[in-house]
Amino acid sequence: MLANGDASSHLSPPKVSRDYWREFSRSPSPLGLIPIHTQFRSFIHRHEIPRKVLHVSIGFVAIYFYAKGSQPSDIHPYLLASLIPLASLDAIRHQFQSVNKLYIRAVGALMRESEVDGWNGVIWYLLGSWIVLRWLPKDIGVLSVLLLSWCDTAASTFGRLWGRYTPHIRRGKSLAGSLAALVVGVATAVLFWGAIAPHWGASKGYDSGQYSFMFQNRLTLPSQVRGLLGWTEEQATITGTLALGAMSTVAGFIASASEAIDLFGWDDNLTIPVLCGIGLWGFLKVFT
Repeated sequence: MLANGDASSHLSPPKVSRDYWREFSRSPSPLGLIPIHTQFRSFIHRHEIPRKVLHVSIGFVAIYFYAKGSQPSDIHPYLLASLIPLASLDAIRHQFQSVNKLYIRAVGALMRESEVDGWNGVIWYLLGSWIVLRWLPKDIGVLSVLLLSWCDTAASTFGRLWGRYTPHIRRGKSLAGSLAALVVGVATAVLFWGAIAPHWGASKGYDSGQYSFMFQNRLTLPSQVRGLLGWTEEQATITGTLALGAMSTVAGFIASASEAIDLFGWDDNLTIPVLCGIGLWGFLKVFT
């Protein structure tokens, strides 16, 4: 018979096996106590959360420097200066397994499995950003970086979530992802050309002289087309909100196409900004 007044019967923990929680939980966490850790770890790995956070944050960094008045000529030398040692380190780690193991342990959360034996995507990100900021007009270069940062992330996120329910454009690219890139691309162009640039750039004189924007809220049909239609230049020109809407829509389609294209198997951190930059520059050369 139990002694109701025995304090130890109320205060002492039950004597159970040391493996009690291991039997209850199959979590690989150090303590092995919380099964949901497995689910979160799987979710983070499957959706590349740390990598996407870094990817998206670079767009906000670009806006921060733009709002401060930093010009492309102030930024692209630092991109190149960062690119050279990082590419050299990547080359070295592929020659020494011990270095590669240490490298993966340090930054592995931001890498894909394919980058363990290949080039780190950050290298291509730096190279793509350097090219568009170095060689293209200011607004085209900045917007190309923003499209890389946000459209690529949107395409990857929504492609993983809903891509199985939509047709595939090519291997690893779904209509769901491309539509997400299109929508985010349009929104990004409206945000940059319609809000950020007028408020932080034009009003403070950051976008004048050699840093003037290529897009000036004005789109005009080429003279050959005007001649065929019998229109005057005024009739064939749109300005203001209508021009911004048309240009932003074009930017969205260019971003979506750039994200979906496989260019010689090159990393999309390189191809997306370069293709976006060339596409936007080409369109404006024709329609301005």
